[in-house]
Amino acid sequence: MNLIKPKFWDQERLSFLSFVLLPLTLIAHVFNFLRKNKKKVKSKIKTICIGNIYLGGTGKTPLTIKLKQLLSKKYKTVLIKKYYPEHEDEIELLKKYGKLITSKNRLSSVRLAEKNFKLALFDDGLQDPNLIYDFSIVCFNSRVGLGNKLVIPAGPMRESLKNLNKYNMVFINGKKNNQLIKQIKKFNKTIKVFRGEFILKNLKELKQNNNNLIFSGIGNPNDFERLLINNKINITRSFKYPDHYKFSLKEIMNFKKIAKLEKLKLITTEKNYTRLPMRLKKNINFTKIELKIFNEKAFISHILKSL
Repeated sequence: MNLIKPKFWDQERLSFLSFVLLPLTLIAHVFNFLRKNKKKVKSKIKTICIGNIYLGGTGKTPLTIKLKQLLSKKYKTVLIKKYYPEHEDEIELLKKYGKLITSKNRLSSVRLAEKNFKLALFDDGLQDPNLIYDFSIVCFNSRVGLGNKLVIPAGPMRESLKNLNKYNMVFINGKKNNQLIKQIKKFNKTIKVFRGEFILKNLKELKQNNNNLIFSGIGNPNDFERLLINNKINITRSFKYPDHYKFSLKEIMNFKKIAKLEKLKLITTEKNYTRLPMRLKKNINFTKIELKIFNEKAFISHILKSL
């Protein structure tokens, strides 16, 4: 399912729709309560889960990849991602950066991992009712913050923000946002908060294009735009779609037609590029990004001390 987030979710002031949908949040609260009280198991190997409370677009996958690169020096590490057909873009992206185990059940995936690995990194899964993780990281986006702070469907939260008390670390993607940190600390005074920003690795290649048509199907397409604008890459046309969107042949050919007529170059995200059929990838560039973690030594030290 491709979720289009309602705009009122990201508004701090509660909208009329939020009040109307508020009674329905009881369903999510009951569901989360039942999951919380289900018996969980702990793996024989070390486990770290990188997930979110805010629904979509918080940078879980890039942080998972970065952690894989950093922790593989100490542990034989594997990536784990629960299989959803609509998440094939993230699955293909993760495969580029290391061994990946994916199935419809995270518990069965980690059982496979126990045979050959010492550490499993879970991309998503904080709300999984079956597993106890050795370390858990909650990701947020600095620009959208906590939205209206309500649980779905009245707001963007998968679970109550009060549950920040049960997690080990918060990681914020984007510019420094002191107000967001203060809000997070209201729910967990002692939780460690770290931050990172995306660096464009193929800037020189992309800057060769004076005018560009960009398209993306990600959680926060505005962040994709800002990354390009901040690196002084001109955007002439921009097409935005829901997260995990599967572009059709007709849509890609239309982008190429527009680009040819208006003398534009095509740019998408690496995540979206992985999902394109090989025959359609010609003349389409993608952003190669790397996550820069501020105070990286302290970040890794805190994690290693907890494992």
